[in-house]
Amino acid sequence: MIKDVVFLIDVDNTLLDADKLVADLKRYIEFQIGAADAARYWAISKAMRTEQGYVDYLGALQRFRLETANCKGAPNFDPQHLPRIANFLIDYPFAERIFPRAFEVLEHLGRFGNCVILTDGDVVLQPRKIQHAGLWDAVDGRVLIYVHKEKMLAAIERQYPARHYVLIDDKPRILAAVKKQWQTQVTTVLPLQGHYALDAMHVKSFIAPDLIVNEIGALMDIKFPATFQKTVEVIEQAASA
Repeated sequence: MIKDVVFLIDVDNTLLDADKLVADLKRYIEFQIGAADAARYWAISKAMRTEQGYVDYLGALQRFRLETANCKGAPNFDPQHLPRIANFLIDYPFAERIFPRAFEVLEHLGRFGNCVILTDGDVVLQPRKIQHAGLWDAVDGRVLIYVHKEKMLAAIERQYPARHYVLIDDKPRILAAVKKQWQTQVTTVLPLQGHYALDAMHVKSFIAPDLIVNEIGALMDIKFPATFQKTVEVIEQAASA
């Protein structure tokens, strides 16, 4: 069934404060293995993100373990610290990092169309994060996790067909890429949360989003018909022409 509107909502730094999560993880890793080895872990994580297109903290931890085991310069490294780091991630209190009013926003938007979690990430930690933060149930299991979501628009349309989409994401690059492909079929929304959205020069590097809000909670104050109806009417006029 084709819906009039489907809301596609990111997770990290959109519904959940991922920057605080990463800060906590950095402190814990350094506490467990020291500054030098922590720096090496983060270098591996960065390299893997470039290779894969998404952050994989657990995958980077596994690669760090293998590289350390094969490194003659680290004979005294205790690998038993690494399971503690893995458990820290798996058992992290994700629900405590949900932005204020995020759940109310999902309920509010749900009055106008289906809310779908649309995120990039691995297939282990990312779904656990979404589930244990309470987001999975909040959208009745409508969760899509891809490597590059901006390349999966056809798949999204097949799974959640709609006359119009509203994409809410903290990454200007993602918003611009989707806008370029869907054009008037999508309304892009940038909440000013997280390091990407708060970097003014980074934001200016891409096509301006249709709507900018100071925080995700501000969408509670948006009257859906008044804000987005004009875009929907353009779609209707094009279809009847």
